[in-house]
Amino acid sequence: MPISVGLIGLGEVAQLMHLPLLADDPKFRIAGVCDVSPMLVEAMGDRYGARLRTTRAGEIFAAQDIDAVFILAPDHLHSELLAQAIEAGKHVFIEKPVCLTRRELLPLIERHRSNPKTVFVGYMRRYARPFLALKERMPAMTEIRHVRIRDLIRESRFFVDQTRHVLRATDVPDAVVAEGRMRTQALLREVMGRDRPADAMRAYQVLTGLSSHSFSAMRELLGRPKGVTAARQTGGESVVVLFDYGHFTCVYEAVIHDVARFDSGIEVLTQNQHFRINYDTPYVRNLPTRLEITRSTDTATGTEIVGPFYEDAFRVELGAFHDCMTGGVRPKTDLEDSLADLELFAEVGRHF
Repeated sequence: MPISVGLIGLGEVAQLMHLPLLADDPKFRIAGVCDVSPMLVEAMGDRYGARLRTTRAGEIFAAQDIDAVFILAPDHLHSELLAQAIEAGKHVFIEKPVCLTRRELLPLIERHRSNPKTVFVGYMRRYARPFLALKERMPAMTEIRHVRIRDLIRESRFFVDQTRHVLRATDVPDAVVAEGRMRTQALLREVMGRDRPADAMRAYQVLTGLSSHSFSAMRELLGRPKGVTAARQTGGESVVVLFDYGHFTCVYEAVIHDVARFDSGIEVLTQNQHFRINYDTPYVRNLPTRLEITRSTDTATGTEIVGPFYEDAFRVELGAFHDCMTGGVRPKTDLEDSLADLELFAEVGRHF
């Protein structure tokens, strides 16, 4: 029997990833779609055969035939939608960041403690095949000399417009858009302080969006850092952070610019080994990824290639969500795991 799902938020990530992947997987059935835009609701409902089509999230939570809810709405709505989903007894897949502030997340963790349903946070890079291959082959922490993690990217629309049509809503009232911006800014000021400049606020959004994948992956591979040695943002969309791991430093770089390249990856160096993953844009599906391991001695050097892997990381992640729901397995990307990221974001933000 397929798991019946409802999706809340039908924007870019839903159209490019979640809807087609769910439709392709016989273990799932798309039963309901919800968005503030009626045009998106009708278009996606027609395309994927959803019985329930609504602009009110409450109708998704109330539907008895919906087992799991995908929360893909804007970040400022995540906490209230997740609270309703937990209260309704639904399994939940929620895109990162699960919330923008620690204050929002703590009561949700408490509310979910006595709930047997799965809450799965979407950090798809931690389910990608090359990442799992690196985790299996990681050197001992005592051997690591340096780690570099980076996200040097162009925004997704450049890639999306050339590869797959996305229907963009034109019927969302201006008042709804303005309210969303106001609520988002209020949450950012709560973390960063009321008097911080606009570029510092924007840099925090970069952390909660683009950087969250990398911070989360860093923690899984290396554990939580001892602290933040230094952090700097320039212009809101360039961020550099030095994480203190005692005997080595992890350098994180994020730059959003207009060069048509997606250079995202992880590099781990020991005295005689170099482990390297490079991720291409997730907005073009099934691009190959690989793990490269270069080893050197006094007289020779060679590189081992693990892969390439063509399986989409979102698809692997979807399979992991299914396993958690049906097998009662706790996801590694759960609410408590996300709390560690929010605490790191806030610590980095204090250095801006």
